[in-house]
Amino acid sequence: MSQWGTPESLRALLCELVSWDSRTLTEGEIDFPVKLSEKMKNIPYFKENPEMLQLGKADFGRQFLTALYKNKEATKTIVLISHFDTVSTEEYGELEALAFNPEVLTKELEHYISELHPEAQNDLRSGDYLWGRGIMDMKAGLAIHMAIIEKAACEQWPVNLVLLTVPDEEVNSSGMRAAVAALNELKSVHDLSYTLFLNGEPVFSQKPTDTAYYVYSGTIGKIMPSALFYGRETHVGEPLSGMTSSFIASFLTRKMEWNPLFRETEYGEKSPLSITLQQEDLRLNYSAQTPYGTVALYNVFTMKRTAADVMELFEKVAVSAAEECNEWYRQLCEREDIPSVGEVSVLRYSELMDYAERKLGKEYIEALKHDIGHNQGDDREKSFRIADTLLINCQELTPAIVIMFTPPYYPPVNTSEHPLVSRCIKRVSKVAKDLFNLPVEQAHYFNGISDLSYVNYKDDNNGWEVFEENTPVWNTTYTIPFNEMHKLDGPVLNVGPFGKDAHKRTERLYSESAFVKTPIFVEEVIKEVMRNDQEGMKVV
Repeated sequence: MSQWGTPESLRALLCELVSWDSRTLTEGEIDFPVKLSEKMKNIPYFKENPEMLQLGKADFGRQFLTALYKNKEATKTIVLISHFDTVSTEEYGELEALAFNPEVLTKELEHYISELHPEAQNDLRSGDYLWGRGIMDMKAGLAIHMAIIEKAACEQWPVNLVLLTVPDEEVNSSGMRAAVAALNELKSVHDLSYTLFLNGEPVFSQKPTDTAYYVYSGTIGKIMPSALFYGRETHVGEPLSGMTSSFIASFLTRKMEWNPLFRETEYGEKSPLSITLQQEDLRLNYSAQTPYGTVALYNVFTMKRTAADVMELFEKVAVSAAEECNEWYRQLCEREDIPSVGEVSVLRYSELMDYAERKLGKEYIEALKHDIGHNQGDDREKSFRIADTLLINCQELTPAIVIMFTPPYYPPVNTSEHPLVSRCIKRVSKVAKDLFNLPVEQAHYFNGISDLSYVNYKDDNNGWEVFEENTPVWNTTYTIPFNEMHKLDGPVLNVGPFGKDAHKRTERLYSESAFVKTPIFVEEVIKEVMRNDQEGMKVV
């Protein structure tokens, strides 16, 4: 008898997982997979086969966990993917201490119901939702996977299952990027054939009032084209003697904000418009010197485009922005009768690197990247500091816009056309209708960004090389195992529980979906793979 085979026991398991505070970049995130490994040893199969539980290294002392259930008669393998890190909890205010205690928080919120938005108030009154940080995103998916692998092992299902749960999905996905090599090693050592990568991310609404149940046959990509704007400094008392970097930045930021050029449409679905994520002056302190260095991060979602495609579009927009900037400045010089400090040019980071190597030498650049890479700060800040230092030493190239990429990068993945995916979705739809009268809709791209981006990587034209060449921290503090990802060649699918308001104080999970419906849907997907496997064996 499985220990997590009832809705009540699954709910208790989830509440225990949520109680293990695992916010990204905290000690709790480091401790979580160790606790989970011990928890998994309560399953008889893993008690008898402890070597099938493996902890793998990510970064900053963090680890991912793989748990392999292997059936001697099986030829097909499904990888169950989840992440266990969560975002922070400051927005809970005086209820922050209860953010990881779903049962208590759900009851306590009744005293704060007037502070919630109307939809959240209705959901709280209904008693149908369980509230807490990480309960929706995405420890419910992990709990369901734990219950499924336990059931499969107890009943000896003729299939191989790999449970993979990782840290750091919420920031840089370092956990999944590190786990790619481990999946390939498992595949080699145990002679596995990866038939399906099945993620358990929650169902995200397509719009604020959407309550439909979605199954996702792909995941949207995310890339961050970024820019360093370098002007000519001057004293504020002599504003016409220089050119501020903020002036230059204004032209590109205006063109990047909500630019339809970066929108893609596939299967009738549209990617969100591009937008500015960050823009700031590089100066650390206030002074009467005008800003000469400004940086900006732009968010672009992708469906089919590679890094090379995005860089080409970004360069065109940047060149257009520079032309407008130069024309505006030319008119200023004529009006004020002043000499020009120069025209703004556009450089790819790779071009700046080539120039700097010729002028400063490879040794200097490698030392610079090493020093900045080992300083405090995140990968975005380090990227800009590297580019800024290079340009300070190559000021003959200024004024300029240096365009680049900064981490993270999530390539898009879609396997909507795969026959197995189609069969799985049809199976889930039929079961949902027959058992629960629940309509199921297929979404071709998961719109919340997921670790499925690091499997089934397709790029026939090697567009990833443009990402490597134009990412300052590449191979210093950030890498993506493109070649290893390419080897994980199997279709993807996301079947998870319904919830609302991920990353908000009102994050909540629809109990019936998580503890009754979704476990059945996931089991049906696995059985569809088994059914396909057994039919194939009969044909042979």
